[in-house]
Amino acid sequence: MAEGRFAWARPLRKVPMPITLPPEGRDLRLDFLRGLANWAIFLDHIPDNVVNWITTRNYGFSDAAELFIFISGYTASFVYGKMMLERGMIVASTRVLRRAWQIYVAYVFLFVIYITAISYLSEKYDDPHYLEMFNIMGFINHPAETVYEGLILKFRPVNMDVLPLYIVLMVGFPLALWAVLRKPNVTLFASAALYFAARHFGWNFPAYPSGVWYFNPFAWQFLFVFGGWFALGGAPQSQRLFASRSVVALGITYLLFSLVMTVAGQFPAAAALLPSWLDNAVNPVDKTNLSPLRVLHFMVLVMLVLRVLPRDWPVSSRPSPARRSYADSSRSKCSA
Repeated sequence: MAEGRFAWARPLRKVPMPITLPPEGRDLRLDFLRGLANWAIFLDHIPDNVVNWITTRNYGFSDAAELFIFISGYTASFVYGKMMLERGMIVASTRVLRRAWQIYVAYVFLFVIYITAISYLSEKYDDPHYLEMFNIMGFINHPAETVYEGLILKFRPVNMDVLPLYIVLMVGFPLALWAVLRKPNVTLFASAALYFAARHFGWNFPAYPSGVWYFNPFAWQFLFVFGGWFALGGAPQSQRLFASRSVVALGITYLLFSLVMTVAGQFPAAAALLPSWLDNAVNPVDKTNLSPLRVLHFMVLVMLVLRVLPRDWPVSSRPSPARRSYADSSRSKCSA
């Protein structure tokens, strides 16, 4: 490439970056928390299941969805941020878009399997209620149009909302990552501005046959960008705030408030003990547009988790038996 041509696409190591990459090596806390989030999402979508009472959605404003989107933004920024620094904008962007395409293909396979399985069960047991319950009656009445709308992510059966959100966030991620690497705080502020504007003006993607997306991408992008900002320098900036005893005390107080209001939203007898104006002002907590109550609750949880599980937590830093065996065999080969 000739000097001066496509300068924006060259590796960014030559440009001073106001960021701090996480330490090298795998952060097992991310694997642990992502695993918890996936299990919680699975349990929360099983109706009439007593086991899902162990998940966080029953005890506070936020749930596993916030954790999943935040960790996704964190890991994507860490992986592709290093690639953008070392190999340039074009290479990193193509890798991100290829990942988005892989997720889209997986979604299409799941979509086809989903509607086929529900249609088969409905016909086998002669029960059209399944079609209404899982929102695929439109496929039976208008199959070609419904499949087309599903392929462009406007039609989604029940419980298939997270992957379309993830796909959209990944498609727009190269530009967001490019901005975070240069102006992390400004980018986070712009993301927050888009979040509040979407909530104020009612911006969202249309759904088929009516309505809007259950997870509003204009709102949920804030947690994705927040995860990227946190991975690329936000964590060190937040340490002083998280270390403050006053902030921790306020955070714990807010968690207790969230617990009371969430229980009140689930049990009318508990709601009767609260002032009606307070219950009406808080419940139900908006998930589609990511209520600020949910964002604040999640940030407090992040603060407490980082205090309880630091990166040098002995369990996460201890090598597994497989790693020790591999390391011992490598040393033996080297000494031989």
